[in-house]
Amino acid sequence: MLDTPPDEPVVQIQRVEHESRIHPDIETDDIPAEVARLEALGARVADRLERWFVMQPTTGQRFCVLRVQRPGFPKNANRWD
Repeated sequence: MLDTPPDEPVVQIQRVEHESRIHPDIETDDIPAEVARLEALGARVADRLERWFVMQPTTGQRFCVLRVQRPGFPKNANRWD
């Protein structure tokens, strides 16, 4: 994990089993709503795990949708209504 200020994004390096060169995580306080929003934009659920979803857009770079990981949420959170 790279050292970042407490109110900035967390950067972790991890090995993945898919072809993506990067794998971002999207933190949300409403996982089902965020998954539905992303599906409406064209992403699909690649895997549903106990506490998060792995999603894949049409471009193929997988990413996760998971519960809030950092204190201070939603100070720097984006909202899409």
